[in-house]
Amino acid sequence: MTDLLDDVIAAHGGMEAWRRVRTVDADIVSGGGFFALKGIDQDADTRRISISLHEQRASLHPYGAPDQLSVFTPDRVAVETLDGRVLGERFAPRDSFAGHQMSTLWDPLHRAYFNGEALWTYFTTPFLLTMPGVAVEEADAWQEGEESWRVLRARFPGAIETHSQTQDFYFGPDLMLRRHDYQVNVAGGFPAAQLVSDYVAVEGLRLPTRRRAYVRGPDRQPVREMLMVWIDIANVRFE
Repeated sequence: MTDLLDDVIAAHGGMEAWRRVRTVDADIVSGGGFFALKGIDQDADTRRISISLHEQRASLHPYGAPDQLSVFTPDRVAVETLDGRVLGERFAPRDSFAGHQMSTLWDPLHRAYFNGEALWTYFTTPFLLTMPGVAVEEADAWQEGEESWRVLRARFPGAIETHSQTQDFYFGPDLMLRRHDYQVNVAGGFPAAQLVSDYVAVEGLRLPTRRRAYVRGPDRQPVREMLMVWIDIANVRFE
């Protein structure tokens, strides 16, 4: 790990605390213009996300109906009833996004994959940067107003399902995440800048509860008129 990553991990609670927990559950509310482009009627209802922290597994409930949930793993996504009946499933789900652009319409299984890989990435940051096969280096700092944000550039192996192979993570003077840049490969690879704030501490670990993802302009600034996805998180529980 780089010295910066060592310091970031310590500031977020440290590896010992991270290894003690296996799963996280939280309430989320989300929206934004991206879902309308995908033909998705996104409501403002609260849903419960459940994530395995040390392997890529996630589920979201309710999903489409009160008695349904989504299931995400790298090899399979599904919509199931609470009693385990499979309503729809797709194997090798990443392949189903071939040729997609920003406005390509999605079905519920496309959305289940996006929800799963995105939320897994967010809830495991910054600890996912220590996972096998992830290459991390410190990039040039970013000046944001009066603050200088240090940047970790991560290159992810193909075995990890996430937004894009290369992603930048910006940390403020307190070593908390301020911003996260990536390409949305499941939607034509458009560049995004996600602003991150409102940290909470749970079981000795610190994580942000407010995320706002914008299209990223050629000057690397978020285009504030193009809010693609917003996420608010509450009632976080690690086990």
